[in-house]
Amino acid sequence: MKIDFHTHGKLAKNLPFSEEYTVQLFKEAKARGLDALCLTEHFNTQEFEKIYGYITENYPKDGDTYLVEGVRVFPGLEVDIQEGGHNLVIGRFEDILEIRRRVLPELNEAFLPAEDLFSIIKEYNVLFGAAHVYRSGCNNLALSEDLIDCYDFFDLNGKDTGLMGLSNRKNIETIAAKYNKPVLAGSDTHQYLQYGVLYNDFDKDVNTIDALKYEIEKKAYTVEIDKGISQKVEAATLLKKALKELQKVGGRYDINLAKVKL
Repeated sequence: MKIDFHTHGKLAKNLPFSEEYTVQLFKEAKARGLDALCLTEHFNTQEFEKIYGYITENYPKDGDTYLVEGVRVFPGLEVDIQEGGHNLVIGRFEDILEIRRRVLPELNEAFLPAEDLFSIIKEYNVLFGAAHVYRSGCNNLALSEDLIDCYDFFDLNGKDTGLMGLSNRKNIETIAAKYNKPVLAGSDTHQYLQYGVLYNDFDKDVNTIDALKYEIEKKAYTVEIDKGISQKVEAATLLKKALKELQKVGGRYDINLAKVKL
């Protein structure tokens, strides 16, 4: 099972949900070799509810996952902390929605402090990861040792690896080893060209959080990185910028480029 642990269902947080764009993302994930992904959408993205509403209303549930356009989707979200930093939460659909509801009211003032967020996360059967910890502005590693130890894994981020080079993998593996935690690869895809830049190849196909945790604990997977990761991340980043500019000037970011006649 080739699975990506860090993906998004929209081009950007401040853009509206587009059924066409989201469906295109899942189709492209399958076309680019993925069997499964974790949909870790930003918890404060515009129209968050519409993304999961569309999935749950239109696609079948299988265990803790949804089968979307040929790809197994594990629900999740990406949550900021007050100290600066992002965190990945992957779990059952109902738990993901409840966690988000509990965190959102605090947005009127500021993001939750890590201690408060982590306390909430501990109440649920989820996978909890430290996202792109070497990215500028992310201070996850400045947290107390006790808080860092709450993480279930460290995110080997596709975007960061594409921009920083393979030294990012060594850095993530070193910090993960320090805390005796696994490394899980996530592309951080917002634009489909980024799918497949890196992924995890599991020995088994699983459909529940418990089974996924078990396979991770057994280390029954390998992390694979595409040799062209830097070029693919650069292309996806440039296309993302272009589509956002298109939306700004009155166009639609969800245009299907494959159907555009040159």
